[in-house]
Amino acid sequence: MADLSRKALVIGVSSRALFDLEEANDVYRNDGVAQYEDYQKSRVDETLAPGTAFPFVSRLLRFNRLFDDPDEGVEVVVLSRNSPRTGLRIMNSIRAHDLDITRAVFRSGMSTFPLMREFNMSLFLSANADEVKSAVDKGLPAGLVLPFRRRSHQLDDDNELRVAFDFDGVLAGDSSERVFQQARRNDPEHATEVYGDHELMNADRPLENGPLERLLKGLNALQRAARESTLPDKPSLRVYLMTARSAPAHERAIRTLEEKGLTVDEAFFLGGLSKTPFLNEVQPHIFFDDDMMNLENPDLNIPAVHIPFGIRNDGE
Repeated sequence: MADLSRKALVIGVSSRALFDLEEANDVYRNDGVAQYEDYQKSRVDETLAPGTAFPFVSRLLRFNRLFDDPDEGVEVVVLSRNSPRTGLRIMNSIRAHDLDITRAVFRSGMSTFPLMREFNMSLFLSANADEVKSAVDKGLPAGLVLPFRRRSHQLDDDNELRVAFDFDGVLAGDSSERVFQQARRNDPEHATEVYGDHELMNADRPLENGPLERLLKGLNALQRAARESTLPDKPSLRVYLMTARSAPAHERAIRTLEEKGLTVDEAFFLGGLSKTPFLNEVQPHIFFDDDMMNLENPDLNIPAVHIPFGIRNDGE
């Protein structure tokens, strides 16, 4: 019997996150379920174009070449609110794009995130904001993929996967962010100084786990497998930390990752500078941030995912 618990990573992805289904979704919203079913049925053999999560997912699956045991490596599962009938186009498109995805659930409009625990998922990517927020509120690692159409440069042929993370509210919890927000309310002029002193005083106290801590752990496992592999054309993975922290608050972030046995290849401590130019320069195939303000910049030219977790999203 197959055992997903031995996988380095199990990722869930909705059909709208994996493929560009915006035209079909417009039919659903404007004309209803019956017209949507007819629309998809008449196009069952038309291959869907890649969606926002496609560059990340397709490159992640390449790491399965490093593992001889099918119970190891990466598993990607489609969790979709499509019906089994409309799901045929999704599965046909998966085959046409030669993606190593064999497991899928089609729930005919029912919520999909409750199945995350059964599949032992470290991440679920969806284009449904309500679904993602409900999952995160229940302590599950879900992210909202944002529309992204400038993706041709993300489909190049090199073997490197690049993943970028914010720190607070993503890899770590939001307790430090709450300290900063409280300082801003009490004394806006000195809030940054108060926050920095707090983080320096607590530098040797690791922060609590964030929603995507397990995802980074799995990515690090894939990095180790790649380093140990002797395959001549093996995939590689580079992880970036992109945070508004700066000295002296940087130390607690580094020590927290070390304490948890997690690593990143590059760390950007930007001290409140816009992340956009730096992200556009390194061109990650996916970027995770809990602050929607960092993701709504019209100049941002990468696939981005909002993690609606913690104090920055309490009012949503």
